[in-house]
Amino acid sequence: MMREKRWIWKVLLLVLLLVFLPQCQRKVVREERAITPEQERGERAFEESLTKKKYPGIKGEVLESALLKDIHFEFDRYDLIKEARGILAENAKVLVAHPNLRIQIEGHCDERGSNEYNLALGERRAVSAKLYLVKLGVKGNRLSTISYGEEMPLDPRHNEEAWAKNRRCHFVILSR
Repeated sequence: MMREKRWIWKVLLLVLLLVFLPQCQRKVVREERAITPEQERGERAFEESLTKKKYPGIKGEVLESALLKDIHFEFDRYDLIKEARGILAENAKVLVAHPNLRIQIEGHCDERGSNEYNLALGERRAVSAKLYLVKLGVKGNRLSTISYGEEMPLDPRHNEEAWAKNRRCHFVILSR
């Protein structure tokens, strides 16, 4: 008699579990993000800012955006001046708003100094910009660096004005 009661209780418990367990499943609520008019304008401005370019050493085309501005450095320095930090903050906003972008940061130098020295200085400039962007919330795995040293001057003249333009970091979009 006692065995029959246990068996009945077990069957009843099993039936209750089968009835109520499916109702305990987690309900997944998907929130659809509404795009605000401001976000839509920002996305349109970003798309309009893009230009395609061919680059030495990179297969296919890369993109440049007028919204990702160059930063400049003092002579023989790689530390970020106040103006450069402000520009990087604006660049970081663009990169955070477009999380799929992969960026290459190019370090450039003026023509003074040996090729080897300028390649090393250009790399330090690019890394300095990268570290600051990471500090501002951009994921480091989206950023790569390269140094062109003095090989790709923005201004080919040989005076202080040209040298100041050439001491820079430039931002190229590798993929999006």
